[in-house]
Amino acid sequence: MFPRRPRTPPDDYHSFASLPVTLYAIGPADEIVAVHVSGRLAIGRIPLVCVPGYQRNMADFADFASHFRRAFGDDWPVVLIDLKGRGRSSDRADKARYISTVDALDLIQVLAALAVDGGIFVGQGYGGQVVMALAAERPNLIAGSVLIDAGPVSDPRGLVRLRNNLKDLEGNRSEAGFRAMSRRMLAPDYPAATEALLDVLAARSHYLDKRSRVRALFDPHLAKMLEAFEHDDILVPQWRLYDALASAPLMLMRTQLTEQVRRETFEEMLRRRRDAEGYVIEGSGSPALLNTPEDVEPIAEFVRRIVKRRAKAA
Repeated sequence: MFPRRPRTPPDDYHSFASLPVTLYAIGPADEIVAVHVSGRLAIGRIPLVCVPGYQRNMADFADFASHFRRAFGDDWPVVLIDLKGRGRSSDRADKARYISTVDALDLIQVLAALAVDGGIFVGQGYGGQVVMALAAERPNLIAGSVLIDAGPVSDPRGLVRLRNNLKDLEGNRSEAGFRAMSRRMLAPDYPAATEALLDVLAARSHYLDKRSRVRALFDPHLAKMLEAFEHDDILVPQWRLYDALASAPLMLMRTQLTEQVRRETFEEMLRRRRDAEGYVIEGSGSPALLNTPEDVEPIAEFVRRIVKRRAKAA
């Protein structure tokens, strides 16, 4: 066990302004999960449940949720979740429980708290691994899944780069220094992005406190967990978890510039699931921005087909 060090994101932080949350006690009594719901949860409505990446939070899905509602209908339920240790959810007391299988168990409890019996899950990066772990634990909860830059084999190069970037950001002591460094780190992943957009992306994972010190919007222990990885590591594939998604429709998306999942892994995932839909998001890295109708419409159409299929079967 590790000593508890409270992490308190600003209540009025601008990245969360459009995402009010309900806090649910999940697991240990003093641990909470932040959940944002838009649309109307009701019988016969399969919620779209979005799970962000490793150190990320629901702000990564703010633009996506807005575009999805316009494409699908404002009333359709979209659920955004901060995994524990991220965003406005509390940090874990037991740091050893920062693993996908435990996060999947938290998702099960969140769905129970929302009184829904399943969903269509969109997982980015590590969030996709949590969705795979959920499918292995409770396949009946998966009406469909969309994996974005996620798969059974992570690319160690991406983990090393993430670790180094997070470590470098810790040393900043000014707003100008933070902006310059975060722009330099993000620009290779989003070559067409304006500096303003790069600032928005940086503000989804870090903020400046009243002394202009850079603070993470996630448990710093998550960064420490990356210290063991090296570029030439060979990670153990988790194809068993990927195969657990076999009972429901699957969409696979990969950003062109991602370092999270190798192209050959993505192609092998498609080969193993001939019925899966595959898309590449051009000119972008991880996390996927999902901030244009062109990037969101394939997911909206994927959800439409699932809803129509289930309605015919009812």
